[in-house]
Amino acid sequence: MTPEESGTGLLGPGWAGSPAASATDDTAYLRALLDAEAALTRAQAALGLAPARAATAVTEAADATRFDVRSLAERALGGGNPVIPLVADLTGAVGAEYGPYVHRGATSQDILDTAAMLVSVRTLDLVLADLARTERALARTAAAHRDTPMPGRTLTQHAVPTTFGLKAAGWRSLVLDARDRVTRVRVSLPAQLGGAAGTLAAFEAYGAEDTRALTEAFAREVGLAAPQLPWHTLRTPIADLAGCLAFTAGAFGKLAADVLTLSRTEIAEVGEGSGGGSSAMPHKANPVRSTLVAAAARRAPQLAATLYGSMVAEDERPAGAWHAEWEPLRDLLRLVGGAARDAAELTEGLRVDGDAMRHHLDLTGGLIVSERLSAALTPVLGRARAKELLTELARRTRTEGRTLAELLAEQPELTDNTRALGIDPDLGLDLDELTDPARCTGSAGTLTDRALERR
Repeated sequence: MTPEESGTGLLGPGWAGSPAASATDDTAYLRALLDAEAALTRAQAALGLAPARAATAVTEAADATRFDVRSLAERALGGGNPVIPLVADLTGAVGAEYGPYVHRGATSQDILDTAAMLVSVRTLDLVLADLARTERALARTAAAHRDTPMPGRTLTQHAVPTTFGLKAAGWRSLVLDARDRVTRVRVSLPAQLGGAAGTLAAFEAYGAEDTRALTEAFAREVGLAAPQLPWHTLRTPIADLAGCLAFTAGAFGKLAADVLTLSRTEIAEVGEGSGGGSSAMPHKANPVRSTLVAAAARRAPQLAATLYGSMVAEDERPAGAWHAEWEPLRDLLRLVGGAARDAAELTEGLRVDGDAMRHHLDLTGGLIVSERLSAALTPVLGRARAKELLTELARRTRTEGRTLAELLAEQPELTDNTRALGIDPDLGLDLDELTDPARCTGSAGTLTDRALERR
């Protein structure tokens, strides 16, 4: 398979065609490698370590359209990375006069690590844009459904009533957590410059009296943070990327998992704005966006694990640990980038069926409010008797097909204690109101408001 074919996304519909796909393909990496090489020459020229015309010549020659990605990929086998053949080709493109200033003092890892950071920053910017879209859509949904009651489910079963607004606000909270983590990592990603063994010795040999100034000039040229130390085997930036990307995938995955459950035919409380079709069943409208997001969330932790494992890097340059990062990092970037796109589209088009939610609240005949009733009846009947009574009536509700309100109305010990229950005795015991799930959502509305205050 050629490098071009490996990036088409035939088996990756979750990222194929996304902005992140273009930001992480072979051409994007080639462009980042060339950007790093040109920036290094410009940084040296800015400090008087190379002629200004050399900086211009290298920058002009560092045009990705002038280089053959396939040839670079095939020749990378000889030295174990693509920087070696790229330097040869770039030196030739610059010409004999200024060619010696290409890659001067650097090592392959300086350029490849810097390029990886450039690709990551450019992709994270796309992810942040889609996180913002998703957050805005969820804020609108949470506000619109602040008081839309629905069953809260624990261990797959109805538990107590909640609101869809609170659920959407929770999704938004995770999205904002992801945004904050991605933002912190994005601004911290550093350039790499250390030379052969991280001592910057070659740059001193070429006349650099202040290698710190050179590192800072290089970082400015590529638009990355200046590292305190060369990090050839100190892989904090890669670990930070692994963590924030895996978290973001998981945040999207939680949202997708809920939508997949709630959009089941027999539940149908939510639906994607435009479902996908089936190759065999014309009636289906599959929740494709949620499916692809969920798939990305399942893959991301394993990719992150490989990146974390690569922190165990021996010596001043590892054999294998650094090399093992390249593909998992790209896969993780484009997976999360694709999931961010799909999550934005999903939340912007999400359909919410409040009537279905209300219908499902009544499926248990009032049992979903048993916790509230227990709290209300305990002061009147005592804790033990209240629990005993509700347990018995719950059994009868299931076996007799009657509502909990009907059965409670037949209990003399309750109808005789209406005043203790806070009910006007002239009006009688309003068990329909007491057992109405829509009146039993606790602080869901207040919690939703509090969550929406976060910016």
